[in-house]
Amino acid sequence: MANSWWKKAVFTHVLVALFGMGSWISVNSLWVELPVVVTVLPEGWNLPAYLSVLIAFGNLGPVAVAMTHHFAPGSLNEQLLIHVIQGLAVVASVFLAIFWSQVVSVAGEMHSVPYLLLAFVLALVCCTSNVTFLPFMYQFPPEYIRTFFVGQGLSAFFPCVVALGQGVGKLECLNSTTGNETMEPHYLKENFPVQNFFWFLFAMLSISGISFLALTFHIPPKPAAPDVDATPEETEERNPLQNGGAPVSEEQLEVVKSLPAETFWTSRNIYLLVLLGISNALTNGVLPSVQSFSCLPYGSMTFHLSVVLGNISNPLACFVAMFILCRSSMGLGAMAVAGAAFAAYLLALAALSPCPPLLGTIGGVVLVVISWIVFVGLFSYLKVVIGSLLHEAGHTALLWCGVFIQAGSLVGALSMFPLVSIYHIFHRAQDCVNNCSD
Repeated sequence: MANSWWKKAVFTHVLVALFGMGSWISVNSLWVELPVVVTVLPEGWNLPAYLSVLIAFGNLGPVAVAMTHHFAPGSLNEQLLIHVIQGLAVVASVFLAIFWSQVVSVAGEMHSVPYLLLAFVLALVCCTSNVTFLPFMYQFPPEYIRTFFVGQGLSAFFPCVVALGQGVGKLECLNSTTGNETMEPHYLKENFPVQNFFWFLFAMLSISGISFLALTFHIPPKPAAPDVDATPEETEERNPLQNGGAPVSEEQLEVVKSLPAETFWTSRNIYLLVLLGISNALTNGVLPSVQSFSCLPYGSMTFHLSVVLGNISNPLACFVAMFILCRSSMGLGAMAVAGAAFAAYLLALAALSPCPPLLGTIGGVVLVVISWIVFVGLFSYLKVVIGSLLHEAGHTALLWCGVFIQAGSLVGALSMFPLVSIYHIFHRAQDCVNNCSD
C-alpha cells in the first residue's frame, strides 16, 4: 500500500511539473529564438521592442481574470479556463510554425503580421497563466506548489537547451577579405530551421495540456465533514485536536466561532507579496533585458554558460525548496538582499559594457557566470518559498500571488524598455573587434 501511494505521489508530481512547464515556455521560446528570427523578418532588431510591447498588452488577460474574481466571485470555472488557454496556445504554436515568416504590407511597409499576432496570443496565454494555474494548485497539498515552480523553471531551461543545440548566435572570427589584417564575424548556419523550433514548442505545450488533463483526475479529495452521529472517540480519532486530543467544551467552541475571521491583508502577507513582486521584476524584467550586455563582452561562451547554468539553477533551487523551506521573514529578507547585491553587480557590468572590469581574464568570466547562477538561484528559491507560504493562506492568496508575479514582471520590463531601446544607456560590444583599445 505504501509503495502504491509513493508511486501515485511521484506520478502526480511529474504531472504538476509538466503542467507548470507550460505556463511560460511560449514567451521564453520566442525570446531565445529571436537571434534567428530577426535575420528574416522585416522588423530586424526592432523586433525585441515589438515583442516587449506585445507581452505588456498580454497583461489584459490577468486584469480580466482579476476583475471577474472581484465583481463576480465564484463565477469563473478555473479548470475550463485553463483548458481554453492551453488549447489556444497549442493552436497558436501550430500556426506559428507554419506562418512565422509570412509578411503583409501595412501602410506601404512590410510587416510580419502573422508572427506578431501569434506572439501576442502566446503572451496573453502566458500572462493569464499566472492568475489561473496558481489558484488551481490550491486544491493540492503545499508540497505540490513547489513542484509547480520546478516546472516553471523548466519552461526556461528546455528552450535554452534546444536553442543551443540549434546553434543560435554562433559565430567565428575570420580574416577580412580586404587584406587589412582585421577580423570579420561570420555567423554560422543553424543546425535546424526556425519552424522546427516552433514545432518543438507545439510538442511541449501539448505535453503540458495533456498533463493538466490527467491532473484533473488526480485532485486529492477534500477532507470529509465531521459525522454528527459519530461518538466523541470516533470523531477524535479521525480529527485529532491540535492541543493533543484534550476535550473541548461547548463554551470553548462558541468562543472560537465568535472570533473575527482573519483578513488576508496582514503585514506578513503584504511583506511576502512585495518581496515576490520585487523578485519577479528583477528576474523576469530588469536583468533579462541586460543579460547580453553583462555577458557578451566576456565572449559568446560566457553568455551561453550564464543562460544555461542560470536556467539550471532555477529548477534546482525549486527542488531544494521541496525539502528545505525557510519560514523566517528575516531570512527571506536577507536572501532578497543577497540576490539584489548580485543583481546590482550584473547591472554594473551591463552599464560598463563593452569594457567591464576583469575583461579578458578567467576570473572575470567565472565571476559573471557565478553571479548569474547565484542570482537566479536565490530568487527562484525565494519565489517558491513565498508561493508555498501563500498557499497556506488560501485560494485568494494564490490569486494575488499570480497578480504580483505578473505585476512585478511588467514593471521590470517596462522600466528597462526605454533605457535599452530608446535612450540606449547600454552598449553592446562589436563582434571580432577590440572594443576597449585606447
